[in-house]
Amino acid sequence: MNPHPHTLWALAGIFGVLLLATLAVHLIEKRRQLSAPGELSLRIRSWWFMVGLFSAAVLLGPIAATWLLGFISFLALKEYLSLIPTRRSDRRVLFWAYLTIPLQYYWAATGWYGMFIIFIPVYALLLIAARKVLIGETEDFLRSLGTIHWGLMITVFSISHAAYLLALPGDTAPAGGVGLLIYLVLLTELNDVAQYVWGKRFGKRKVVPRVSPNKTWAGLIGGTATTLLLSLACAAFLTPLSLIEAAGAGLIIGITGFLGDVVISAVKRDIGIKDSGSLLPGHGGILDRVDSLTFTAPLFFHYLYYLHY
Repeated sequence: MNPHPHTLWALAGIFGVLLLATLAVHLIEKRRQLSAPGELSLRIRSWWFMVGLFSAAVLLGPIAATWLLGFISFLALKEYLSLIPTRRSDRRVLFWAYLTIPLQYYWAATGWYGMFIIFIPVYALLLIAARKVLIGETEDFLRSLGTIHWGLMITVFSISHAAYLLALPGDTAPAGGVGLLIYLVLLTELNDVAQYVWGKRFGKRKVVPRVSPNKTWAGLIGGTATTLLLSLACAAFLTPLSLIEAAGAGLIIGITGFLGDVVISAVKRDIGIKDSGSLLPGHGGILDRVDSLTFTAPLFFHYLYYLHY
């Protein structure tokens, strides 16, 4: 499969920004005379790995990109289930939870919208509940069922909407479904970075201090405004959205990206941990990196689907 020129230009732009960020961090750490790589340096190294892996999958085509997103869902679900308290008997149910991942991504890859949209919210819920009943243990039954199914909804169902973008009719968007995926991921991740930078530079008033003390109104407003501008700049290049529709997409991704971040922060605070894992140096775990995507992917997908499909 030959990648669309818009796809190549978009990826080249991402690597260009990453290169500039690498040089800037190198100069900052050189000025500070750090004896070991700082947090920013570790973050940049992880970004090179993540961007490289994502770019390779995108260039290989929709099937490879779908497999990558499915694997991310697997890692996120595995990380989530390793964090939450579970009963010994729940281990007999987790096989069925993991089995939903290839099935859900199959529905996404084939564009079977009817099954895609109800499989986890309806069928997986009923199957897991029935399997748990057959085990015969009722203690903490509701809590256990709720935490497992919520985990499936967040880590599998939500993220799989990003994969479904690849199955949308390719003649509608300038760069096809791949362009739509790049648009979503680019805006979501840069929204995180922009909110972090604006918050560090100007942040004073906290938004939800008891959940995430580092989240400020300056970060939320500045990051969302930055994402809005980026959405307008990239829309005609990667999506079928008009300028007004792109503004709506930018606002959706900016605001709901923040909400996804703080929701996962609330989960971690409830469990009593700072990071969900240590797989990505400088970032934490997979859940720490895809927390915003768990909200932006389904909401952007349905916004786009309603307007153009």
